[in-house]
Amino acid sequence: MALPVPDTSPSPDASDRDVIQSASPLRTLGLARIWRLIWDPAPGRMGYALRMAAGCTTTVLVGEIWQVPDLGVPALVTMALWQKDRVTNALVGVLVNIVVVFLLLLIYGLIKITLDHAMELVIVIALLSFGFFFLGSASKLKPVAYMFGLIIVFGLVVIDQVPVGEVITRAILYTDLFLAVPGAVMIVLGMLICPSPRRILTDDIAARLLMACRLLRGPDDRTREQATDMLRIGTTDMMKSAKMAGLEKIWAAKDLACLRQAASSSVAVLALADEADRTGLSAEDAACLIETLEKMAAIFAAGDYPADIERPTVSTASPAACAMADMLPEFTTPPAESTKAAPPEKKSGFFADDAFSNPEHVRFAVKGTAGVMLSYLAFMVLDWPGIHTCIITCFIVALPTMGEMVSKLTLRISGALVGGAIGIGSIIFVMPHLDGITGFLVLIFVVSLLAAWVKTGDERIAYAGFQIGLAFYLSDLKGFGPTSDMETARDRIIGIMLGNFITYAMFTSFWPATARDRIGEGLRKLAEALKLQSQALTPQARAEAIASSQSALSESERTLEYVMAEPINTRVDLPRLRETKQALDDAGCLSEDLLVTPERADLTNHTARLERLAG
Repeated sequence: MALPVPDTSPSPDASDRDVIQSASPLRTLGLARIWRLIWDPAPGRMGYALRMAAGCTTTVLVGEIWQVPDLGVPALVTMALWQKDRVTNALVGVLVNIVVVFLLLLIYGLIKITLDHAMELVIVIALLSFGFFFLGSASKLKPVAYMFGLIIVFGLVVIDQVPVGEVITRAILYTDLFLAVPGAVMIVLGMLICPSPRRILTDDIAARLLMACRLLRGPDDRTREQATDMLRIGTTDMMKSAKMAGLEKIWAAKDLACLRQAASSSVAVLALADEADRTGLSAEDAACLIETLEKMAAIFAAGDYPADIERPTVSTASPAACAMADMLPEFTTPPAESTKAAPPEKKSGFFADDAFSNPEHVRFAVKGTAGVMLSYLAFMVLDWPGIHTCIITCFIVALPTMGEMVSKLTLRISGALVGGAIGIGSIIFVMPHLDGITGFLVLIFVVSLLAAWVKTGDERIAYAGFQIGLAFYLSDLKGFGPTSDMETARDRIIGIMLGNFITYAMFTSFWPATARDRIGEGLRKLAEALKLQSQALTPQARAEAIASSQSALSESERTLEYVMAEPINTRVDLPRLRETKQALDDAGCLSEDLLVTPERADLTNHTARLERLAG
């Protein structure tokens, strides 16, 4: 049937929450849901976490050898920037090492301006904070802008802590090492231990096929929840892997085109399996489909992809089963035009289209800068050097909308408390028994693995993992080797909590950006995606369209979660909220139904409903 191809290369009140849960219990974020996400054994998650922990531990080892001060910062940079595959890791590592040259020149010039001039230092810190927060909001530098701002501002703040005669030399050296060490580790170690992006792509496709098999076998609620989470991801991550695989220049273009098609097809198959679970499927049809899907998954898991897939023989009693069987023969067959040279895509600029017209970008930068300056003021007025982590925290925890701030505040505080407790506990119970670097590195690896496991999970909980790493690294990595300094750990945890509080206060008190303003954009995008899906004529086009619809649906559902996390007086009225939630649930079912019956008579009514709710 399928032959392998040779390798040619804080929440609302209880009554409101019950209303929302009754509409769609699987998509509501609560404590139980968060707990399930933390322990979810998602495909590839453990490997990713192990490699990230190894990268952080290696950074600490190199830092210990070179005696880099405040080693928690480069370890934190490694955790923040570490990627799944070897190509992306190498690219990010190279970029970091290139950028560090410009940062060194900038640091040198700023030191010459601010040395022994307190007012100039305050002005420079404010201007730098504003610039990097603005870039983080309005440019393609968003993933790393905050990290660069953190490094530069942190370097300037720490200048006063070293002898004047050594200021320039130390500041330049330490700033270089803060970024150069993580960059080098990502390049060298990443190339050695990280898999190829093609292998990640084939594993992701296999995971979706196996999840479809679990749905066809008659799933429980937990399996349905995991399948829905996987479905909502769409093909975004898989297409990134395909793009990175193309940069390796060791895989045939035809093979990558087939894998890109398989990525879209795997989402369509998973959606059809969910549809079959909802509408019913005979045991014979389920067994026939499962046999074919498992054989295909085994081939993808081995790094290949199947060709000449025979259509499973299923009855006509289940339209979803028939639609899935019809799609399998074309599972890895790209559309004819994709085998030709694709026309160059129109490249977007460095800045977002509304970078200089949308006042929200400036407001975000102002609020972030105010948080940094308040933290710096507290740091200086209290004359408490140990709480300098409040300044670092402001760059890490800033988020665009009030809903995101509120929903992630618990994750931040929980992560900081867990990481801080581990840090202090290790100082009390573990450090006294360590008499060599080996045991110290084992401790770093174990805690890094815990933080990385949470960070590599669903993005709803990833923040907590990063905060665990932040609190632990900044508590236990003060000097060189094991430490017994409880005061430093205490001060840095206090700094983290203070930074969290200041950032939350600034972003929810001044120009509070509510997530409800983004609902309309998401609903309009979802309505357009559903229209395009109904117009898809070929199996390949339908597979690509369902992936786009699911991604748009996920975006709208996430925005609605943020709205529900906001204070009651900022929410839309509850009847409208209920209707929006129900409309999203109906849209999820409709996107799956369109794979079976593209010409739905009620499609216009559904899309009109979404557009009306969008306002």
